[in-house]
Amino acid sequence: MPIVKRNVKLSVAEYLEGEQYSDIRHEYERGEVVAMVGASRNHGRLVLNIALPLRQHLDESPCEVFVTDMKVHVDDCFFYPDVVVGCDADDDHDFYLERPVLIVEVLSETTAQRDRTVKRLAYQRIPTLQEYLLLEQDRLRAELYRRGEAGWDLALYGPGEQIRLASIDLALALDHLYRGVRLKSED
Repeated sequence: MPIVKRNVKLSVAEYLEGEQYSDIRHEYERGEVVAMVGASRNHGRLVLNIALPLRQHLDESPCEVFVTDMKVHVDDCFFYPDVVVGCDADDDHDFYLERPVLIVEVLSETTAQRDRTVKRLAYQRIPTLQEYLLLEQDRLRAELYRRGEAGWDLALYGPGEQIRLASIDLALALDHLYRGVRLKSED
């Protein structure tokens, strides 16, 4: 999902108010507004392919799965992850979560660096967050950052492997998450 930055400074209240009426989604970073632009078919396929099994698995639990339009608030930033899971009934803001346990981002050429740096570092400051999953949209590859005793650990996954999401006690076959996704050939 390409990103367009604008040199507009807003307060948190102005941002949240404006976002309710905007036709375009915007992220908010310390007063700066970042417009989010449309997503590719592969992006949409991956979001659905991860969100549906999460929703089915968590159906009888206190956890909820949100896709693309639920913001995550951390420090003085608001981000729109592709998929977010929250399990805290007291985290009940209408338009954002503050205590998610799992966040998933689908990477594109224009967002990969930001998702791996700016967003990852911000998300990892959320005390309740246990896992941050990044899915490449053009090749069968996933990165899973998991909170450990000594900090955050990174695991990489490829074809034929299963991702174990300890935060919600679920294992997913990576090949299954990529069904219908048009992958680039690796020459």
